[in-house]
Amino acid sequence: MKTAYLTHIEQRAKDNLPPLVLNAQQTKSVVENLINGNDDDFYLDLLTHRIPPGVDEAAYVKASFLTSVAKGEQTCNAISQEQATFLLGTMMGGYNITPLIELLDIDTTAQIACDALSKTLLIYEAYQSIVEKSTNNTFAKQVVDSWANADWFTSKNELPKEIKLTVFRVDGEINTDDLSPATEAWSRPDIPLHAQSMLVKKMDSPLKTIAQLKEKGLPLAFVGDVVGTGSSRKSAINSVLWHMGNDIDYVPNKRGGGVVLGGNIAPIFFNTAQDSGALPIECDVSKMQMGDEITLYPYEGKIINANGETISTFKLTPNTIPDEVRAGGRIPLIIGRGLSDKTRFDLDLSVSDIFLRPKDVTNSDAGYTLAQKIVGKACGVEGVRPNTYCEPRMTTVGSQDTTGAMTRDELKELAC
Repeated sequence: MKTAYLTHIEQRAKDNLPPLVLNAQQTKSVVENLINGNDDDFYLDLLTHRIPPGVDEAAYVKASFLTSVAKGEQTCNAISQEQATFLLGTMMGGYNITPLIELLDIDTTAQIACDALSKTLLIYEAYQSIVEKSTNNTFAKQVVDSWANADWFTSKNELPKEIKLTVFRVDGEINTDDLSPATEAWSRPDIPLHAQSMLVKKMDSPLKTIAQLKEKGLPLAFVGDVVGTGSSRKSAINSVLWHMGNDIDYVPNKRGGGVVLGGNIAPIFFNTAQDSGALPIECDVSKMQMGDEITLYPYEGKIINANGETISTFKLTPNTIPDEVRAGGRIPLIIGRGLSDKTRFDLDLSVSDIFLRPKDVTNSDAGYTLAQKIVGKACGVEGVRPNTYCEPRMTTVGSQDTTGAMTRDELKELAC
């Protein structure tokens, strides 16, 4: 397996790509080699960093192996019970949750499992099991208290007051087909590969330009006059963030964060940027040119150039964006905030003031359209208004053929 994988790494590196994530069969081979004590450092690195989190098939193999080591059922010279428990805690949710709950009962692993569960948001049905366990297990009680205190959120860095950036500017209208060409739809699940097609039909040598700008040593801001129009493609923001975002610990071949500045940003693209932990801002970009070094002040609502001159002003919208960036995206914020709110409710505590809460829109005496009623029904209300913050409940997600595989991967990561 090692020889084949090293060959794969070499082949991908020729195209400036990381290796693909491991599949279930490769993960089984990694586990077998670790059990047999073969090249421990190499295989431990693969187990730690090259397997998708959530409920991917490879994640099942990983979680099963780590669980057996953590419980002392399987010996492995490369991994102690404590380290196995820690690695289970990096898997976000899904197959690792039940084992972590069980490890709260073992002296050598209890505190590590407690720390892991305290920062884990994708708990779902296991929530009640932990709450019930907290009545007679001090570590489970620590987990519940931690959720109530939103330690998962406060332990993360706040949105900085000042962000220094280099401008990567694309003039005119940039639609999602420019960022994620339909002709390359087959590669969308392979984010690094698909990102190589970004803007190739829009400008000359975009990837070379990105590489040159990165040599300045500052993060890049994606800047455009009109950004993200056209069809709704998560792959479009995936490509932007692959080039301009940050690696995500223990999540291979995917990045989050990043800054998008646009004179106008299409609503769905804006939303997918929020979901991914990026900072999208609508503002005047006319005084920003390719390669400019700028400083962004999110809370003050201004951008200055290298000479200290204010070249653009803005207002962060929605008001929850600082929390979204801090949480790693709008999706983890919604899930985590809901977990903390539910825990506080069950503990008879008041609603936490740690989070920025969505501002309600002004109510109206006018009726609702059918579409507003449909969304409202999914939210448990009569209807919704434009700009209303709402969290619809749904049981089914549909996707067209060219994005189906990507949607599948997103749902697996969310432990669905």
